[in-house]
Amino acid sequence: MSATRGTQASGAAGVLGVPVPYAEHTPAYDVATLTTCDAEPIHVPGAIQPHGVLLALDDEQHVVVCSVNVETMLGVSTDEALGRPLAALVGSDLAARVAARRDEGHPSDPMVVVLGKPATGELGGQQVDVRVHASGDRVVVELESSPTRGLGAVGYRSARTAMTRLAAAASLPELTDLLAGEVRELTGFDRVMVYRFDAEWNGEVVAETRREDLNPFLGLHYPASDIPAQARRLYELNPIRLIADVGYVPVPLTPLLDPVTRDPLDLSHAGLRSVSPIHVEYLANMGVTASMSISILIDDQLWGLIACHHYSGAHRPGQEARSAAEFVTQVASHLVAHRERADARDAAVLTRGAMAHLAARLSGSDDDVLDALFADPALLDVFDATGAANMFQGTLRTRGVVPDRATLHAIADALNEPGSYLSSTDHLAALDARFAAVADIASGALRVGSVGEQWGLWFRPERRQVVDWGGDPTNKRLAAEEGADVRLSPRKSFEKWREVMSGHGVPWEPWHLEAAEELGRTINSLLLLRSREQIAMAESMQRSVVLDRAPEFAGVELTARYRPASTYQLGGDWWDAFELDERRLAFAVGDVAGHGVAAASAMTQVRTALRAYLYDGHPPGGCLDRLDRLMDGLLGVGVATALVAVLDRDTGLVEIASAGHPDPLLVRADGAAEELALERRPLLGVGTGTAPSATIDLSHGELLVLFTDGLVERRGSDTEVQTDRLLDLASGAGVAAVRADVSAWADLVLAELDTPDDDTTLLAVRLL
Repeated sequence: MSATRGTQASGAAGVLGVPVPYAEHTPAYDVATLTTCDAEPIHVPGAIQPHGVLLALDDEQHVVVCSVNVETMLGVSTDEALGRPLAALVGSDLAARVAARRDEGHPSDPMVVVLGKPATGELGGQQVDVRVHASGDRVVVELESSPTRGLGAVGYRSARTAMTRLAAAASLPELTDLLAGEVRELTGFDRVMVYRFDAEWNGEVVAETRREDLNPFLGLHYPASDIPAQARRLYELNPIRLIADVGYVPVPLTPLLDPVTRDPLDLSHAGLRSVSPIHVEYLANMGVTASMSISILIDDQLWGLIACHHYSGAHRPGQEARSAAEFVTQVASHLVAHRERADARDAAVLTRGAMAHLAARLSGSDDDVLDALFADPALLDVFDATGAANMFQGTLRTRGVVPDRATLHAIADALNEPGSYLSSTDHLAALDARFAAVADIASGALRVGSVGEQWGLWFRPERRQVVDWGGDPTNKRLAAEEGADVRLSPRKSFEKWREVMSGHGVPWEPWHLEAAEELGRTINSLLLLRSREQIAMAESMQRSVVLDRAPEFAGVELTARYRPASTYQLGGDWWDAFELDERRLAFAVGDVAGHGVAAASAMTQVRTALRAYLYDGHPPGGCLDRLDRLMDGLLGVGVATALVAVLDRDTGLVEIASAGHPDPLLVRADGAAEELALERRPLLGVGTGTAPSATIDLSHGELLVLFTDGLVERRGSDTEVQTDRLLDLASGAGVAAVRADVSAWADLVLAELDTPDDDTTLLAVRLL
C-alpha cells in the first residue's frame, strides 16, 4: 500500500533533507502546490550555490552565461565576462585543459589547479576544484575553492581499504551498515543514512551512523511523494548533490535565457545547482545546516540514496573526499546488485530443488497426479502459500485455507488474462473491491492455466505491517482526494507517526512464478547449493591453476608462494607466469573478492581471460580494461583486483598496469627497497575507467615483488604499517636473503606477515 505525506510535507523537500533542486527563478513554479509539485522544472533553477562560480561556454570557448558572483570570485564584472574567451578569465592553461575535455559529453573527474593570472577575486591565486560537463550545446565550467581546513586529503589507499571492507560484507544489511560508516568517515558529516526505495518508490532508512546525541532515523519510512519522479531522474543523471550551507543566498545566472537557444541553462549535471527554498526551509526545521546525497544506482536505475546531514554549521567536504565517497558508493552499488542477485539465485535454487523433489514424488506415485499433488505438503511450502485450489474437469480440489467455491471462481476469472498462462497479484482487492472481505486469507493470489475453467490458484493472506513514518502521511492524501489546491510548505514536526498497513499479501518472487509454470512438468536436472563433491572439484581446480612451484625461464629467477586462509581453503587469490614470445615474459597477480566455490570459480575465469588477452597481443592496461568489461557485462563475479607486468628479458624494461591492486616493490641491487606508486584504474567488475601503463627499468640483480592484499592488510592493523614492515624485510634484515636466496626470503616474508584471515600470494622476479 502506497501512502503519501501530509499537507505540510513538500514534494520538493526531499526525503530526510536529501537535496532536491528547485526552479526558483521560473515564475510559473514559484508557488509549489499538490498539482505542480511533480511538474517542477528542477533541472533549470536559474541559480547556483555561492561557494563556487559557473561559466557556460560556446564552441569557441566564449562565455555566454555566467553566475553573477563572477566579479567577487574571478575579479571581472558580468558585463566584462559575457562574450569574453575563457582564457581571459582563468588563463590559457586551464582553458586548454577545459577544451580537451569538452568533447566527453558527460561530467568529467574534477581537476585541482592553482588559479593564476588573469583571475583575481576570491579564487585568484587559490587552489580550486574544476568540474567540466556538457549541457546541450554548451560546455559548463564550475570552479570552487578547495577546502584548506577540516578533513585532510583522502588518498586512494583510504578508498581502496574501504572498498575491501565492503567487499567482505557477508550480507546486505552488513554491507549497507558498512557503506554508511565509510561515507561518514570520508566526508565528516554528523549523520549518514542509507535509504532504500521499494517497488512503489516509498523509502526506508535501512542503515545509519550518527553523532551520539542525535535522534535515530533508522527504520523510518517516507512516502514516494517526498522525491518526485523528475527528482529521481536527476539523481540518475547526477549521482552526487551537496548543500554546503543551508543558509546560503542563491546566486542567479545571467542572462536567465541562453541568448541563442532562448532556453534556461540545463544544470542537471551541475554540482553547484541551486535547490528549492522550500527544501531549505525543510532542512532548517530539522536543524540541518548542511546536506549531501549520493545515488545508489543498479543497472542505471535508482536503488536508493545515501543521505548525509550536518548540524553544526556549514560543511563542505573537498572534491577529493566527495569523489572518493561517490566512487565507494559506486563500488557498493555493484556489490549490492551482486548480493541481491546472489541471494535471488540461492532462493531460486532452493525453490527449484524443492520442485524437483515434488516432481519426482509425483512421477513415482501410482495415485492420480492431482490427488497426489494436493496430498503433498510441498504444494504450499514451495510457494510460501497458505492455501491452494485447483479446478479440473469440474472437480475442485483444495489444500490449506481458501475462500468459498464461488469466490474461488470469481478470483480465477479476475486473474484470467487471455493468452497468458500465468498471472499474479499481491492486492486482490485492487482488482475487485469485494475481495477485501477475504483479505485475511487471500490478499495475494497466483493463477496458472490458459483454459478458463481449468486453473490452479495459490493464496497468501494479508500482511499486516506496523510502519513507522517520518511524520503523519494522511493529511496530504486527504487533501489530494478532496481536490484542494493546497500550497506545499515544509512541516515543522518530524515526530514518528505509526500506521498499521493491511490489504496486501507478500509479493510473489520470480522464482515462485517460475515454479508455478514448471509444476506438473518433468524436471530433468536438480540445482543444489554447495555440496562436498562441488567443493572437492573446486579445490582440485584451484590446485591445478594456482601451482605450488613457479615455472623456470632462461635468464630470470622466479619465486612464487600461495597461502590459503585458515578458515577458507578456497579463495580468490591467484598468480600467473608464462612466455609471450622469445623475449617477453608475462607475470600477473590478482584477487577476486570473496571466498569459497564462487570465488575460486570466478578466479579461474578471470585468470584464463587475462591470459587470452595477453596472448592476443594487448598491452597490460588494455588487458585490464577488457577484463573489466567482461566481468561487468558477462561473468557476474563481483569485483576483483589485478596487477599485470610484461618483462622484456633483453632490455629489462617492464610494462606494468594495476586495477585497484596493492603497489609492487622494487628491491635494488644495493638492498634499497621502495614501493612503486602506480597510477591505477578502478577495481575490475565496476565497468568504468581505464588502466594507464607504466614502464620501469629492471636491472640485473634487482627484484620485482608482486603480492596480494593478504600480505599487508589485516584486521586491527594499519595497512601502511604492514607495508613498512614489508619494506624493512626487503631492505633491512632480509636483504642478505634477497641477494643469496630469493626463495628463502619469500618464506621469511610469509612467516613474518602472513595472516590466517585472508589468502596470500607473493611473486618475486629477478633478472639474472
